[in-house]
Amino acid sequence: MNMNLPNKLTILRVIMVPVFIVALLMGYDLAAGIIFILASLTDTLDGYIARKYNMITVFGKFMDPLADKLLVCSALICLVDLHRIASWIVVIIVGRDFIISGFRLVAAEKGVVIAANMWGKAKTVVQMLMVIVLVVNLGGVFDTIGLVLTYAALALTIISLVDYLYLNRKVLSEVH
Repeated sequence: MNMNLPNKLTILRVIMVPVFIVALLMGYDLAAGIIFILASLTDTLDGYIARKYNMITVFGKFMDPLADKLLVCSALICLVDLHRIASWIVVIIVGRDFIISGFRLVAAEKGVVIAANMWGKAKTVVQMLMVIVLVVNLGGVFDTIGLVLTYAALALTIISLVDYLYLNRKVLSEVH
């Protein structure tokens, strides 16, 4: 396995997840927010470095999205436990990720690579902002901002799922 810099950043992101969880559940909201932001930035950085310097590996293709889902899903589950987000919203967000991941596996087996589109990227950005606002938990106007971001993330989650399935319906229709 090639442990280049992007792969090391992905592993660092995975290692940061339990540290983030402990900080959040122990009530260190600001520290947890900073850890989440740093972990999210490793995602941007590892992708940039891998593409720019042609350091894309099979390990990175597999582990990078897994590390992202681990980070976001862990945050959302903890936020349910802390009563900062409704569980039904988290079920929809996490469910969409499972559906898309499964769909990508089926497509990959047929030799089809399905890239993220603008709806998926917008969903990710809004979800990250939502998580940061809900984790840091500053109260006041930030509660309203968190609520707006939560429903925007929910809407983008549903839109991106429908769009994704519609645009790739041919692959889906060929599944037997």
